[in-house]
Amino acid sequence: MRIDIVADVICPWCFVGKRRLERAIAMRPGLAVTRIWRPFQLNPELPPEGLPYDLYLRLKFGNGRAAVRTLAALAAAGAREGIEFKFDRIRRVHNTLNAHRLVRFATAAGCGDAVVEALFRGYFGDGLDIGDIDALAAVATDAGLDRTAARAHLAGGAGTAEVLADEQRARRGGIEAVPCFVIAGDYALAGAQDPEMFLPLFDLATTAARLEKRRENAGDRAALVLRDT
Repeated sequence: MRIDIVADVICPWCFVGKRRLERAIAMRPGLAVTRIWRPFQLNPELPPEGLPYDLYLRLKFGNGRAAVRTLAALAAAGAREGIEFKFDRIRRVHNTLNAHRLVRFATAAGCGDAVVEALFRGYFGDGLDIGDIDALAAVATDAGLDRTAARAHLAGGAGTAEVLADEQRARRGGIEAVPCFVIAGDYALAGAQDPEMFLPLFDLATTAARLEKRRENAGDRAALVLRDT
């Protein structure tokens, strides 16, 4: 079963959603899943140098109390999923185009999920500078990619048009917030939902796949009969 995950690597709810999806998959131990990460930039308008994190929070939430309440709620949600959010370590907020280019590069090499995990852990655990190419290349190395190749990819423009086109497809498809999980191309679940919310969609997709397989088999048998008569 293929699950497309539209997300941004600086979105804390996307990290929480990743953990909840993983728990949902564990509840269906016989389910074979391929996860494909799709780009969505929360802040595509940010300049290359980004913004200081405290300024970003003021612009996003207004007064300090709103930011404190939001971060506290996120910390509590993360703790329930085994995530320790260390927001105090984040110094700047950047747009995430290069990070998504890295994820696309890693996906082609078969380790997209590992890179996404490393980006989440790095940003929310260590304050990774998501706008720094060398920092991103180091993440690629930790996930099993060749550092030199990853840095060369990021230093050029490869993958930029594809990432932007992929993001635009998601927005044209009605996705305005992340995370959003698209299961087997037909069933969408928006938000960092509890694991139990995924299960009916897994079952629907599994049933639909079985019915399609039966139709294909029936068609094959009918074609064989026609050839033999």
